[in-house]
Parts: sequence; structure tokens; C-alpha cells
Amino acid sequence: MNLWIAIIGMGIITYAIRLVPIWLLERATISAGWRQALRFVPAAVLSAIILPELFMPGGNFDLSLGNARLLAGVIAILVAWRTKNILWTLAVGMVLLWVLG
Repeated sequence: MNLWIAIIGMGIITYAIRLVPIWLLERATISAGWRQALRFVPAAVLSAIILPELFMPGGNFDLSLGNARLLAGVIAILVAWRTKNILWTLAVGMVLLWVLG
């Protein structure tokens, strides 16, 4: 019973932590400068997650042609740039990672 109380309690706490800023900011007006800056947050977060995995697989810096993640990532970036299609980008990147890895 204590396990279920802990799980439900943490779920409520997690939900509240995410809900409170949304609830408070819905009434606030955000300046154009802040709105422009916030548009870059998803790209910055995604880059912070992905780039270390591309350049440091297994924790070691690797810029060689033997780095399958880097090769698949560079080709996926080229596909994204040319097609502007997230599905093609993901498909090409994942297939190349599977084939090269």
C-alpha cells in the first residue's frame, strides 16, 4: 500500500510542478524579445541531448569515420536540410545507424 501511495503522490507532485508555471504564465504577457528567445529553446535542448552522443559515443571523443553515430547524424542533418521532413530525417538516420552500427 505504501508503494502505491508513493507512486500516486509523486505523480501528483510531477503534474503540479509542470502545471503551476503554465497556469501562472497564461495570465502574463510576454514581450516580443522573450517570445523570440523562447522559440530557440527546443532546438537548444535537442542539440544539448544529441550532440554529445554524436561526438562522444561511449564517453570518448571520436571524429573518425569509424564513428557510426556521427556518420548517421551528419547524413540525417543533410536529409533534414534538403527535405525539411522529420519522418525522412528520422528514417534515414535510424536506418544508417542500424546499417553502420
